[in-house]
Formats: sequence, C-alpha cells, structure tokens
Amino acid sequence: MYNFIMQCYQAGVAIDSFFNSKVKKMWKGERQTVKTLREKVDPKAKYIWFHAASLGEFEQGRPLIEKIREQHPEYKILLTFFSPSGYEVRKNYKGADIICYLPLDTRRNARRFLRAVRPVMAFFIKYEFWYNYLHILKHRNVPVYSVSSIFRPDQVFFKWYGKQYGRVLKCFTKFFVQNETSEKLLATLGIGNVEVVGDTRFDRVLQIKDASKKLPIVKNFCNGKRVFVAGSSWLPDEEIFIPYFNLKKDWKLIIAPHVISDEHLEQIMQLLKGRKVVRYTEATEDNVKDAEVLIIDCFGLLSSIYHYGEVSYVGGGFGAGIHNVIEAAVWGTPVIFGPKNQNFREAQGLKNVHGGFEITDYAGFSALMEQFISDNIYLTTCSRNAAKYVESLAGATDKILQSVKL
Repeated sequence: MYNFIMQCYQAGVAIDSFFNSKVKKMWKGERQTVKTLREKVDPKAKYIWFHAASLGEFEQGRPLIEKIREQHPEYKILLTFFSPSGYEVRKNYKGADIICYLPLDTRRNARRFLRAVRPVMAFFIKYEFWYNYLHILKHRNVPVYSVSSIFRPDQVFFKWYGKQYGRVLKCFTKFFVQNETSEKLLATLGIGNVEVVGDTRFDRVLQIKDASKKLPIVKNFCNGKRVFVAGSSWLPDEEIFIPYFNLKKDWKLIIAPHVISDEHLEQIMQLLKGRKVVRYTEATEDNVKDAEVLIIDCFGLLSSIYHYGEVSYVGGGFGAGIHNVIEAAVWGTPVIFGPKNQNFREAQGLKNVHGGFEITDYAGFSALMEQFISDNIYLTTCSRNAAKYVESLAGATDKILQSVKL
C-alpha cells in the first residue's frame, strides 16, 4: 500500500510541477540527484548522510554536522533536502561536501540513490521516516539514527491502522528523542534503543548567538531608547502590537515580518499611522537615528536583531503556529507569542519558567507590556529566566556524539 501511495504521489507531483514553481524546482532537483551523485561522489571516501526535510530540520541537524566535520575530517558529508525551502537556501552551505534533493521514496529511487552514495552512516532529522530508504539501509547493515525526534499518541505509528507502516521504526539503530513521552511511546511498540537527549535546536541557537552579526544600522536606530522587536510577524500579530506602540512614543519598534511582500509592507505602514518609518534596505547609519520604526525588509538578520530588543514578540501564534521562540529567548529577553503554541515544547517550557508569555488579544498584550514597563525587577527576572531556560537545555549534540560510534 505504501509503495502504491508513493507512486500516485509521484505522478501528482509531476503534474503539479507544470503549475507550481516550488514543486517544479523540487521535481527537477529530484530527477537530477542521481546524475549529481555520480559526478560528485568520491568512490574512495566514506560518506555520512544527513537528511532534513526542510530548513528548520536542517538547523536542528547543523550542530551535529559541524561537530562531526570538525572532529572527524576522515568522513565526507552528504546533505539532502526534500523541500525547496531548505535546498534553495542552503545549497551552497560549506559544511557539506555534497548537497542535493532526496528523490521520492519509491523502491527504485531508494536503490539508485543508495547505490550511488553507499553511506557508512545516516542521520534522519526529527520527523523523517522514509520506508524504502530505511529498509534498504537496514538490509545493508548501515547504522541509522533519528535525531531530535519527538513522538505523540496521535501519530500513525500508534494507531491500529498504522501498525504495518510502524515497522519502519525498527530500521533505526537508535532514536535520540526530545522527551520522556517519546521514549515511553516507542516502548509500547517494543522499541528500546532510545535515549532522551533533548533538542539540538538549543545548541544551534547558542551557536547563532556566538556568531551573531554586528549591525551598526540597528544599533544607531536604537540610539539609547527602549526597543521592542517583533520577529516573523503576520498581520494578526501586527494588529495587536502596532496600535499599542503607536501610543508609546518613548519606545522604538523593530518589525521583521514573516512575509516581506509589497502588499504586506503596505498593510504594516497603514497600521503605523504616520510614524517615522525606515526600511532596513533603505537605511543608513545617519537616517535611522530619528526613526521610530525600523522594518526589516530582507532575510537573514532576525537572529542577530533580537539582541537589540528589551522585549521580543514572535509571530505565527494566531495562524498555523508560532515561529522560533528560542531564537529570541537566547538573548535574555522575555518572549511574547499568540495562542497557537500548544504543540511547541519550547514555548510551553518558556511559559513554565516565566520567560515566555501567551497573549490572545490587545488587552492581554497591553496589560503584559504595562507590567514590564512599570516593574523593572519583574522585566529583568523574566529576561534572566528566558536565557537560563535555553542554556539549561543545551548539550544534545554532545550527548549524541558520545553515543554514536564514529
């Protein structure tokens, strides 16, 4: 049944590639993978294969990739993506020797791919459970590890109708899971090769903090004033925090929207009601000093920008779900987010230690900000709580490397 579904899915992707540019990139990239591997694979080298579905999973696997590269230069690194949102952003990443798409999980594709690479070890990041690839790897006695994986009772593996597909979990040499719940759920399937190590994302945000960029334009914009940073915001988020700061002229506001289309930027400008606004791409160190709002209309800066805020807001909580809250928390600022955060472990953790705060409307946001403004001791305590939470959960990468035989 699984292979039949994959064949149907492959046909659907081929058709959709005529109408969707993102799917077209993926389809074209997948078909070129084997050719790429035949040209680039060194037959004398030993390859460790990392697979990440998209950019977020890559960031989870990145600390492990870079530690292995640093400590074991005798191996080469193969990095594969399923989504264009990962491949297109990281196709020139210097930490891997070969980067390509992973062809869809059919028997034929899996055999051709693994015949071309012959990896000595494989790491699948978080939710990657490709049936054919994993069974062939197991048949060839290649060690396979699941990194930063997390399991919930509603996943197909734990349903009566998912028992057959659940056999794919037996193909892993070991699971490095984020929490004890995952360990217990896997035990119900008779899987005991599990170690609770936490989430490698905490290691990654500490890496990012240490390598953060100095941003003179942002520093000049702040100009000694109190600053609120909103990252990955959507319109429902902006409709809450912007009206509040329209009334707080003594605070400066940095907005890094998730979507930087002209349409969305115009919506933000309408909400700002005549405040002095500068876009980052049009800013100079001089013209930002007197600006009240700085809009980040480019990508790649947000993780460094959080450093300049006294309070942070992470968007997405009024839509599909919040974005990366620990990217802000690592800088020691309390993090505010919307109500769609229940499935995000790090958000729950920040709430528990009073380093993260959920709001549902303007009134709740306003009350929280007033508390921060009026009680500096409370603000300082919450800031410290956020930073300590991230630091306390770092170290998953080292735990994995201590367990894996390289």
